[in-house]
Amino acid sequence: MTGSPIGFLREVFAEEPESDALVWRGNSTTYAWLLENLDAWHGRLDADSVEPGTVVVVRGDFSPTAVALFLALVERGCTIIPLTESVRSQWDEFEEIAQCEVVIALDGEGGTVHETGRTADHPHFRRLKEEGHPGLVLFSSGSTGKSKAAVHDLLGILEKFHVRRHKLRTLAFLLFDHIGGVNTMLYTLSNGGTLVTVENRDPDHVLAAMEKHQVDLLPTSPTFINLILLSEAYRRHDLSSLKTVTYGTEPMPQSTLERFHRLFPDVKLQQTYGLSEIGILRSKSKSSDSLWVKLGGEGFETRVEEGILQVKARSAMLGYLNAPDPFTEDGWFITGDEVEVDGEYFRILGRKSEIINVGGEKVYPAEVESCLLEMPGVEDIAVYGEPNPITGRVVAARIRLREPEELRPFRKRMRAFCEGKLQNFKIPVKVELTDDTFHSERVKKMRPRYAAGGVGSTSE
Repeated sequence: MTGSPIGFLREVFAEEPESDALVWRGNSTTYAWLLENLDAWHGRLDADSVEPGTVVVVRGDFSPTAVALFLALVERGCTIIPLTESVRSQWDEFEEIAQCEVVIALDGEGGTVHETGRTADHPHFRRLKEEGHPGLVLFSSGSTGKSKAAVHDLLGILEKFHVRRHKLRTLAFLLFDHIGGVNTMLYTLSNGGTLVTVENRDPDHVLAAMEKHQVDLLPTSPTFINLILLSEAYRRHDLSSLKTVTYGTEPMPQSTLERFHRLFPDVKLQQTYGLSEIGILRSKSKSSDSLWVKLGGEGFETRVEEGILQVKARSAMLGYLNAPDPFTEDGWFITGDEVEVDGEYFRILGRKSEIINVGGEKVYPAEVESCLLEMPGVEDIAVYGEPNPITGRVVAARIRLREPEELRPFRKRMRAFCEGKLQNFKIPVKVELTDDTFHSERVKKMRPRYAAGGVGSTSE
């Protein structure tokens, strides 16, 4: 297709048409199939009068059908809102916010197409339609408040995939409606690799798929790496094909990183950084057991103002649909992540909104979690701040243990363990022992959020 925004992808697909593009529910799909079905979707979209510039919700995941549809919509100049089962309870809300005009619901084999009767008249949508550019709308997780709808010009995101890099067999761990998931899909396909999908994100299920399909690259979260360690699923599966693990979406506890590196010294551990609003930056960790990382690459600039990382990116969103413009007057996006700087390297300390201010002293939850995860018997932990009339905030923790233990002796043992490892104001004052899990369906750490004067945790 002349002038196609995915012409470079079509060229890659045509080079090795019988190579595996995707593995879905254990079955392989070739690049020839993907090309054929990409074109078939154009015919169906014609039949259903889905015109260029239409705002389309795609309910699905990384099925071959969904990937072919995604690419057809890009080529058609439509704006895509991918939505997965993980946000099913918010589908109606998100579709309303996104002014979606057509909903395509997929079941892995086919799908239904229906018009909503809405008109997408937001200025961002009008701009994309006037320029004839494909768009992408991604919703934030809402972990720090209301979900925000970021609108991208997809040409800016696609730009960095024009340069060929490594051909890899990659696990599709990050979701279809997540910037990391979209990045994984485009990187894999643009290099003629194979995207291996999984039906759930249980450690044994994921590692079994990696063993069976000889996965080279696992893009994941620190929380999932910790789940691999806790479950000891790595003992039950052959991971000899694994070359690289990339991790992002949240701060990595140093103790988790070091333990995984000791177990897999030949696997490269690479920290990544990206946000729904700006895309994924190129990155390079100082070493596999280091949390210091270089960020940037072509199309990205970085700077630090008052300890907060700011990014200027060619792939930055046009803006939000349901929130004010977040950019500075000179075009920089304020990430909200507090960082330390050492020459070319950054160390990401955590979201400013999650930092606990104890009497003027800063406490980073990831630092406390990293320390306590080394404590015998501790399986998982979520650290957060609670209001205090004297210090403003105190450190609180919800902790899951491997074996039941009474709260009083545990607190005594915890304080003794932290002695010399954490400053006194960083040691949790309020502690709750629980059997709960601390991660979302996206396998990202969930920390409790309390309003001032709100619910407290079990403590002594």
